[in-house]
Amino acid sequence: MPSFNYKWVVFSFCIFYEVEKRMKINRILVTGRLYREIEERLSGKLNKELLCLPEDAVSKESLQWADAYVAFKPTANFDFYNIKWVHCLAAGVDGFLFQRSWKEDVLLTRTICSFGKMISEYCLSYILASLQQHDLLRKQQEKHLWQPVVPISMEGQNIFILGTGVIGQELAKSLSLFGAKITGISLSGANKSYFNKVIKLNDIKTELPKADWIISTLPLTEDTYELIDEKVFFHSKQAAFINVGRGKTVKTAALLEALERGYIREAVLDVVAIEPLPKDSPLWSHPKIKITPHIAAVTSVEEGVKCFLETLSLLENDPAILPNKVDIKRGY
Repeated sequence: MPSFNYKWVVFSFCIFYEVEKRMKINRILVTGRLYREIEERLSGKLNKELLCLPEDAVSKESLQWADAYVAFKPTANFDFYNIKWVHCLAAGVDGFLFQRSWKEDVLLTRTICSFGKMISEYCLSYILASLQQHDLLRKQQEKHLWQPVVPISMEGQNIFILGTGVIGQELAKSLSLFGAKITGISLSGANKSYFNKVIKLNDIKTELPKADWIISTLPLTEDTYELIDEKVFFHSKQAAFINVGRGKTVKTAALLEALERGYIREAVLDVVAIEPLPKDSPLWSHPKIKITPHIAAVTSVEEGVKCFLETLSLLENDPAILPNKVDIKRGY
């Protein structure tokens, strides 16, 4: 009787399992603000069926037709049906996950490109404008005053970054080039590249009073919803606050109170809890707040298509190394 080769069985199972993990995509539904541009770049160039529609034209039938869905967010009538892969054209995936249920066997990936670089440039522009006292100089110009003011150097500025992921690390890398001291804040406090040190959120009581700048890059998850509240702001001693993460990670009432009481000296908000920001929001007219319409890092069609195609190729050929696969439980 021939012997049973357990090693061969294990090896065969592993090979079978690896092949099974690969995903064959045939019908791709694209929607959202870039759908026309994506269609122009991909039409006739993919060995796939491609359907590109505006959000209000996505029907139940088109969702049932697709096995892949590509967009910035789910449509109002979104359901999984036969979809096995969702690719988000943004870095943040809270539109798909926050306070929504997810089908366990559906893969979610996100766009990773030059967001860290763009966000670094955005933050740097506001930090330098403040340190170089642009607002004061503009007011003096309006009054025809020739009155020199001394700019403040970034050398030695204490910058605290909430969130030490890919974008937080890129931001830390960029700002440290100017001699700033960079402290990361995360739930774990684990050391990450480009930070002088990383502290746990629970340790901010003793550390945050040292901050000149507080920058949030936090994603929106169940754990980060309104995480930046009185417990954060009221430990500051006149730091400036910049939010380039997600608006709902900040408790707006706590920020307004911190500005009024002087814990925060000014705020730059690229994201807010409700977007577009309602016209009657007090944030618009607050003298210590600067608002931009979520433009710190915008997905370009070139980078969106590039990341999508790279992800598709890996998905069908080597899914084990997907760098942009989302951890559904963590929310990013």
